[in-house]
This record gives sequence, C-alpha cells and structure tokens, in this order.
Amino acid sequence: MKSYEIRVRPMRGFKGDVRREVAAVFVDGYREDLAFLSNNQEKLIEAFQKMICPYVFYFATLEGDIVGILACSNNQNRALTIDKTILRNSFGYVKGNLAYHFMKDEFNKKLPYQDDTGYIECVATTVKARGKGVSTALMNYVLENEDYRHYILEVVDTNKVAYRLYKKLGFTEFERKKESFSRMKGFEYRIYMDLYDGNK
Repeated sequence: MKSYEIRVRPMRGFKGDVRREVAAVFVDGYREDLAFLSNNQEKLIEAFQKMICPYVFYFATLEGDIVGILACSNNQNRALTIDKTILRNSFGYVKGNLAYHFMKDEFNKKLPYQDDTGYIECVATTVKARGKGVSTALMNYVLENEDYRHYILEVVDTNKVAYRLYKKLGFTEFERKKESFSRMKGFEYRIYMDLYDGNK
C-alpha cells in the first residue's frame, strides 16, 4: 500500500494566511450541506473564510497542498462564528437569513463542556485526498499535541467511514439524538462519541 507524506500544522501561530485554503477544504468537504446556499464554490469560500476561527483549526498538507482540516474547539472558541451580515451580503437576504437560522445553533452556541474538554468538529478533506489517511493524521496530531483530557465529537449515522475511524482511534459512542427534518437533511441520528486520555 502506498504511503503519503502528510504534514499537519495548527493555524494559530502559522505565519501565512491560509484561511482561504482552509475554507476551500471546508466547502469541498461539506458541499452537499451547503448546496442550499449556492453551487458557486468561489462565493461559498469567500463567505466562510471570513467566519473561520484560526485559534482552533488544524490543516493537513499533501505534496504542499492543503487537503484536510479539523477544528478542536473548546468552551471559549468554536470553529466558525456564523455572521448574519456576511451571509446576507454573500447569498441575499432570504438565503442569508435562512442559513443563519440553521447554522447559528450549530456553531455560535457556547459549548457546555469543562476546560479539560476538546470538541472535534469540521473534519473535512478534499475529494482527491480521501482514502489517503489525511483524517487519521489530523486526529492523531490533535490527540498527541493538545492538552485536553477528554474529547467529544459528533458524527451523523450515514457517515460510516468516519464512525469506523473514530472507533479505531478509541472513541466510544455515548448518545444518539434523533434529527428533526431528517429526511430533508439526509440522516436520521447524530451520534456522540468521546475519548478520555488518562495520561494527561
């Protein structure tokens, strides 16, 4: 099996501005979820790069290109700050308001966790990088380099590849929540998983 040289770095403290590249991976990874807003990738990238929180994001490079992202959020910072004005200016009044309504609870709510808990979110890779170990490299880097003792993440029931990866990394399922409007959203349950690091 071919091995790929994947390099992972935190956004915080990185000298260059990689928000656009990180937003491009986010848009690529969540293309289906964002399709209701626009099919114009450039427009989506332009909007979401303004809402990224660089303090919690990590990015992975393959052959020099940014191909994967992961946010390890906490009770102070979330991966994105959903901004109604940016969404309205980018996608129009109606779609902007609708997007804000659906996304604000997902990202703008403060996490109800202790200081020792990291919340893994926004894990995404570009289509061309899938199956090359990018998500595994990102997860391993964060678990080895962050100081949290407890990690929580959520995955939808249709994302079986991610669910298997998280189980392989030691995460265990502790809750399933039925999703409202599940047929429209394309999944039935949000699965919550956690991992305790006894060495920290």
